Amino acid sequence: MDDFPIRYIEPVYRPPSEAEALILPVTDGCSWNRCTFCEMYTAPQKKFRPRDEAEILETIRRCGEAFGDRVRQVFLADGDAMTLSTRRLVAALTAIRREWPKARRVSSYCLPRNVAKKSVEELKELAALGLSLVYVGAESGDDEVLDRVNKGETFSSTLAALDKLREAGIKRSVMILNGLGGASLSAQHALNSARLMNAAQPEFLATLVVSFPMGEERFRANFRDYAPLDIPGLIGEMERFISALDLKRTIFRSDHASNWLVLKGILGADKPLLLDQLRAALAAPDSAPLRPAWARGL
Repeated sequence: MDDFPIRYIEPVYRPPSEAEALILPVTDGCSWNRCTFCEMYTAPQKKFRPRDEAEILETIRRCGEAFGDRVRQVFLADGDAMTLSTRRLVAALTAIRREWPKARRVSSYCLPRNVAKKSVEELKELAALGLSLVYVGAESGDDEVLDRVNKGETFSSTLAALDKLREAGIKRSVMILNGLGGASLSAQHALNSARLMNAAQPEFLATLVVSFPMGEERFRANFRDYAPLDIPGLIGEMERFISALDLKRTIFRSDHASNWLVLKGILGADKPLLLDQLRAALAAPDSAPLRPAWARGL
């Protein structure tokens, strides 16, 4: 529709928990976009660029006219709004507060490399203006796995970003990819990912199963000996990961469409229950409540 106030470039992505959010594009694509496992922003029309500040502010103004007080939750798209300068983010957040006065949560995807470019004081300024949650795709806490998938981050760089966000008062939702290290690196992937989470103590933690709807050629270019885990292998890796976690109060979800076994709880209170579910599935896979393949939506 020509009169729709937001210019979207398909495909548009957002975290599952942002289903009710107004998706506000402030960049197109992802500022890194070299991770070999990720297909989200590889389409030609998704070439990375920051959107013009004038367009962002005009979009916010027009949405205020169109939707008014109905905007309660906002997600800054595309792949990493935090690549914008603090000045530009301040301008957008200030406009959101002015035009959408009932908005109570603003969130964004977030790459650790871009947090490194901002001071704690800058992040505190963004938090004060309403940026309350960021989604950090850590993928793994294992440096060998991260190198194999060209993540461009390390255990240390990811932890530094998560610690800086915590100090600034911005909540962190961290994602780990089950199966990312394949059979050969599964144990170290699980254990070092747990070590990263124990050090960071994120407010939210989610796991997804690595998948390649468009094929594995790009992924295998830098991971030639990759051997994917079967379902028992994926569940076994999750059991190793959960066993090694020592989290005080982290909301945990493993309910994305990619996951075969749905898990939910608060870590550490629900750690024994989650381990019981995983071990029961390993002991009796035929009777485990696995999501059918057709329902995984990949």
